[in-house]
Amino acid sequence: MRHALRLAFIALTALRFGLDQLVLGSLPHPGLRLLGRLVRLGRRFDAPRGERLRQALERLGPIFVKFGQVLSTRRDLLPPDVADELARLQDRVPPIPSEQARALVEAAYGRPVEQVFAHFEREPVASASIAQVHFARLHDGRELAVKVLRPGILEVIDSDLALLRSAARWIERLSADGRRLKPREVVAEFDKYLHDELDLVREASCAAQLRRNMEGLNLVLVPEMHWDLCTPTVLVMQRMHGVPISQVERLRAAGVDFKKLARDGVTIFFTQVFRDGFFHADMHPGNIQVSLAPATFGRYIALDFGIIGTLTETDKDYLAQNFIAFFRRDYKRVAELHVESGWVPAATRIDELEGAIRAVCEPYFDRPLKEISLGLVLMRLFQTSRRFNVEIQPQLVLLQKTLLNIEGLGRQLDPDLDLWSTAKPFLERWMNEQVGWRGLLERLKDEAPRYARMLPELPRLVHEALAAQTQQARELAEQRQQMALLLREQRRSHRLLQAAVYTLLGFGLGGLATLILQRLLSPPL
Repeated sequence: MRHALRLAFIALTALRFGLDQLVLGSLPHPGLRLLGRLVRLGRRFDAPRGERLRQALERLGPIFVKFGQVLSTRRDLLPPDVADELARLQDRVPPIPSEQARALVEAAYGRPVEQVFAHFEREPVASASIAQVHFARLHDGRELAVKVLRPGILEVIDSDLALLRSAARWIERLSADGRRLKPREVVAEFDKYLHDELDLVREASCAAQLRRNMEGLNLVLVPEMHWDLCTPTVLVMQRMHGVPISQVERLRAAGVDFKKLARDGVTIFFTQVFRDGFFHADMHPGNIQVSLAPATFGRYIALDFGIIGTLTETDKDYLAQNFIAFFRRDYKRVAELHVESGWVPAATRIDELEGAIRAVCEPYFDRPLKEISLGLVLMRLFQTSRRFNVEIQPQLVLLQKTLLNIEGLGRQLDPDLDLWSTAKPFLERWMNEQVGWRGLLERLKDEAPRYARMLPELPRLVHEALAAQTQQARELAEQRQQMALLLREQRRSHRLLQAAVYTLLGFGLGGLATLILQRLLSPPL
């Protein structure tokens, strides 16, 4: 019943804001466009289409807002008016009332806001689908950003996820291609990340980890967490001073080098993915600023760490090898890696898969980012994957989403950026560090504490090992001796048995011979 009501609400919202006309009216088939005009049902809409789409997504809730945020980064795929409106979903979702926000903070701390902060701004500086942010100041003068979780958000998310799970089950039942896409596993991944985002203590811990990982890179700033004020519903962090990356003209007027900024963004992404296996997976423009402070001029400022992606060592290794083979145009190696990783059936012909990948990727080399659409590349790869039964890897869904975000950001900053030549040296260096002498030394360094603990125990361990080996050798010798005795006893018993048999056989033959002679020598009756 609950699912039916939610479906009805979604359908009514779509009709209210004319989303049915947006979809049907934009399709190329004339019959479908005509259907879009027929279902208007006398409805007239004064608001532009982009505004209506944004309002509908806001009304439908967090999952739909997240979808709009991802779309907003792809200006190459959307009309400008729609992209501009969807960009408002990044940090300008209608906020909860100020008094309600204060009440939530006071409920989290169990005391009035004035006892915690010297100043707490009533109006939020940013408002997104899951939470909103207020600036504040401690009594010692330190400036803070306070993130407050929206109330009742869990029930809405759980309801929408239940609908997605039902849809995933139907897709798997009705379509063999749907089963290959593993929709239930993809929804499960989405479920996990959304619920992780609802725990602000977990978000704070992810931010702290990302801050440590990025310290030596000197390309990105991550705010420091105030742990004594962090709760599951309220997160308090250092206030960062920067300019939103979407304010291009303001950054250009300040003298920011956009080409360097674009290259740095690619470096940050690949470092987080392939070096750390721990990456910011919600990198839309609303979560990224640029520092104009003299000491950190031109560096990125990362915000909002609710969605963090992770990769295993196996995932990192296969992805890095795929990227390097791709950058080298070694399509045969790309095909081999897909088979080795189990992403395609083992019986797949390497030469056929190689040719299909070459046909997709070759047209995009040596071209600037403004002439490439990773979205279209992924679409063509998806079509190829259907032909070769490539299994979708749910754990890589966030990485694909982030890669699209990075492409959209790079396109905005420097359309002439050569994504491939920028990323290739980094990946080759990373692979050399993994498999070369440098990688060996790093692994030895990681194992050094364990070896240091074992070193004082080494003489005892060697003595115990030698003693065990001596004891084992002694036991083996005894076993051999016992086995030899058993073999000798067996041979002796065998000889005695053989002699007894021969004796009995001799007596038997002798008795038989005597009986025959008696018969022959006795007089006939």
